[in-house]
Amino acid sequence: MERTRIAVAGASGLIGSALVRSLTSDGHEVRRLVRRAPRGADEIRWDPEKGQVDSAGLAGCDVVVNLAGAGVGERRWSDAYKRRIHDSRVHGTAALAKAVASLDAPPRVFVNGSAMGFYGETGERVVDESSPAGSGFLPELCVEWEAAAAPARDAGVRTVFPRTGLVVARGGGAWAKLFPLFTAGLGGRMGDGRQYWSYIALHDEVAAIRHLIDRDDLSGPFNLTAPEPLTNREITEAMGRVLHRPTLFPVPAQVLRAVLGEMAGDVLGSARVVPKRLLESGFVFAFPGIEDAIRAA
Repeated sequence: MERTRIAVAGASGLIGSALVRSLTSDGHEVRRLVRRAPRGADEIRWDPEKGQVDSAGLAGCDVVVNLAGAGVGERRWSDAYKRRIHDSRVHGTAALAKAVASLDAPPRVFVNGSAMGFYGETGERVVDESSPAGSGFLPELCVEWEAAAAPARDAGVRTVFPRTGLVVARGGGAWAKLFPLFTAGLGGRMGDGRQYWSYIALHDEVAAIRHLIDRDDLSGPFNLTAPEPLTNREITEAMGRVLHRPTLFPVPAQVLRAVLGEMAGDVLGSARVVPKRLLESGFVFAFPGIEDAIRAA
């Protein structure tokens, strides 16, 4: 795409930082949304929990990308932390969407992060973007999260929701916790290992977001997951093959529940999510297979 001015919320996170590197390396101008006083013209002040955004800083931006939110897997889910997960996403999205809608010359696209958690527990059932939301904390959060972007969509701004899967990367997310265990030879399946994990290489995550930015004919939800989800057992075996380590230390379901609390339901749950709309749009994965994704990380 031509040189573009792009505002990014969540620019310091795993996906956001990789997206910013990709965009700036191609010569695009990136403005980061920050919670402190801006230190330069490339920063925009906002407070997602309080719903405050410096709209003037968004003026002239062609694209607004919102990837902000407290880490779902960073700590055990207390009631207070669940509120933080919720508010950082829903309030932040609502504030950005309202700011985007208020501009005299709004951006051409608003990319608002979401997650495959939208679908909840799917068992062996394959789900795509036409499938309904599941039930529970994460599905209900995702529904509210996406709905909070309504002001931008209602103002005529093309709005896209990348529903991201488990990102295979060393620097953050679930795999940042898995790599050290497997490298040390302490990895193993979780629970019975039959639950499906829908993953995506970090490189493909960034490429898919840029694909959604570039294509003016794309809007609504897009699953950002590799074409063929695998079971936790299959992924465990692939980790062992790529890292040349044994995978002899399964983690029983009861241990996960004791350590993780409510969040264990999502580790042990099955999400067999496929990127139907992304593939139909012509996107080509660079690392579609799990071993390729692990090597890339």
